[in-house]
Amino acid sequence: MASPYPDGDREKVASKLPPALQRELKIRCAELVLDIQDAVEAAIIAWRSSTGPFPDIDTAGAKSFSPWLPPGLYDDFRETCGSRGVSYTQGLAQSISEWLREHPSPKDAARPTDPQRIVVANQKGGVGKTSVSLGLGEAYAEDPEAGHQALSQFVESLAYSDLKRMGKSKTQLLDMLAELTVGGRRVLVVDYDPQSHLSDQLGIPQIRPGGESLARHMVGESDGDLRDLIVTIDDPRFERRLHVLPGAFDGFVLDSKLALTAAQSRGFQKEIALERALRPIESDYDVVIIDCPPSLGLSMDAGLYYARRRRNERPGRSGVLIPVQAEDSSATAYNMLVEQIEDLRKDLVLDIDYLGLVVNQYDSRRGYVATSSLEQWGSLADQQVLAVLDDLKEQREAVRMKQPLLSYAPASKQANTMRLIAMGAAK
Repeated sequence: MASPYPDGDREKVASKLPPALQRELKIRCAELVLDIQDAVEAAIIAWRSSTGPFPDIDTAGAKSFSPWLPPGLYDDFRETCGSRGVSYTQGLAQSISEWLREHPSPKDAARPTDPQRIVVANQKGGVGKTSVSLGLGEAYAEDPEAGHQALSQFVESLAYSDLKRMGKSKTQLLDMLAELTVGGRRVLVVDYDPQSHLSDQLGIPQIRPGGESLARHMVGESDGDLRDLIVTIDDPRFERRLHVLPGAFDGFVLDSKLALTAAQSRGFQKEIALERALRPIESDYDVVIIDCPPSLGLSMDAGLYYARRRRNERPGRSGVLIPVQAEDSSATAYNMLVEQIEDLRKDLVLDIDYLGLVVNQYDSRRGYVATSSLEQWGSLADQQVLAVLDDLKEQREAVRMKQPLLSYAPASKQANTMRLIAMGAAK
């Protein structure tokens, strides 16, 4: 169905397009300073003139999309769809998808080949490093449209008290959603803690003593391929994009092995051991997340070194994410971690960026200590609070069920807060 365009040069066409493609088209046209109507016209003309083959696009949930096209173009387009045996919606989706591929974002040209590296650390145990590491990895890996839909509904439902605590208005959060999609990335979550809580939460067996492990790769005791140890999370929400490097029992002696290897091997630099082990597999991933142990030792130095800003990498893309709690002992551990980071920066002349704080297991019913501590975290001049995770049941239930949180309770407040953390860390 078509209706006349006011000046007679174009006609409005009633069609459909998946929301994810609509959003990506809008963003790309804004980046390239192009009119959406011109982009759709160019996309259809290019698709009709090309012989393909074109991959099928998932058009389930396609929504109304009504571009203005030159008279007759839509009729020609429908004729081409008929000859190729595809629906009009599928043909338009293929056209737009190919146009987006041929017109990449200007940001992609400057994007480094190294993966984004997020090291989740705190010297205190029990602050939620593992739940944040895993939830963040799930948010980066999940289907972008599913995550965007859940987060949009969550933002719309936020109460004034939640918005005040976040320091953002509902409009600001919705604008962030319109500009940034964080899902669909290839993610490796490294269980760097020898206690292996992250692996256990997903039902992945810990690597036993004497087996191939990350620790053995770090000290040069293995010639094998680290990929052989990696476990793919087989869940349709992540479409095989979420991978876990399991924890290993020999991580308990990693500090002493690093010190011994450094003493025995000339040229062995213990701080770069983690990076040397992971470098061969980095090209497989867009994001690498390290769940660190509550440690002050050499293994922690290696983890912090991995978070450093690499050559030509923009500030704040990679770095250290610090989960804390709204109580006094967490502040003491935070200060110890900052001291270790600053010493490493000074001694090795590194740039290590702070990605922000996540206040975990917050419960205002605990009274003045909790509320005043939250205020203190928010007042730090050199840090930003990315999110406050309430002490809710869904995370504990997901652990009991050995399931990823974003699969077990995808619409929960905790799951959506993980998505907000990912958005904050991705900026």
